[in-house]
Amino acid sequence: MSGASDTRAFIPLGIAVMTVSDTRTLADDKSGDVLTDRISTAGHRLIDRAIVTDDAERIANQVRAWSLSQDVDVVITTGGTGFTGRDVTPEALEPLFEKRMDGFSAIFHRISYDKIGTSTIQSRATAGLMNGTFVFVLPGSPGACKDAWDGILGQQLDYRHQPCNFVEIMPRLDEHLKRGKS
Repeated sequence: MSGASDTRAFIPLGIAVMTVSDTRTLADDKSGDVLTDRISTAGHRLIDRAIVTDDAERIANQVRAWSLSQDVDVVITTGGTGFTGRDVTPEALEPLFEKRMDGFSAIFHRISYDKIGTSTIQSRATAGLMNGTFVFVLPGSPGACKDAWDGILGQQLDYRHQPCNFVEIMPRLDEHLKRGKS
């Protein structure tokens, strides 16, 4: 059965949030606000927050830098997952994933379908691992950010969540790097 365990203590994670937009600022970034509010309410630490233009190289460079930081366990991006010419977040990040998390997209779309129907097909939400850091690529709407956090991330980023969660496997995410060094 799924749920929170009373026998485990909460472990706060370091999370960075990136909004991908050519028009948003911190003053009007509603999707970033949704994520940062949920991160702090859950008890996690917001390590950094940035707004990056719809430029694949800038997106990749910022996420790569966060993934190399000892303080960042999780990166969440919002925006740039649609089909217009400026939407390049999946193209910028998926080539950098060491492992893709196909289940994230499947579950996100299942949750989204219940809220917005077939319009969910217009999102290319994705996720994966980069340098032992979880990276989640969300659509730019506040509703999509709420759905992703409330329906997936809030539980999977909580060590108390049973039967399993991302936090409990974090110490083993870079095992493939250690094998070659022994």
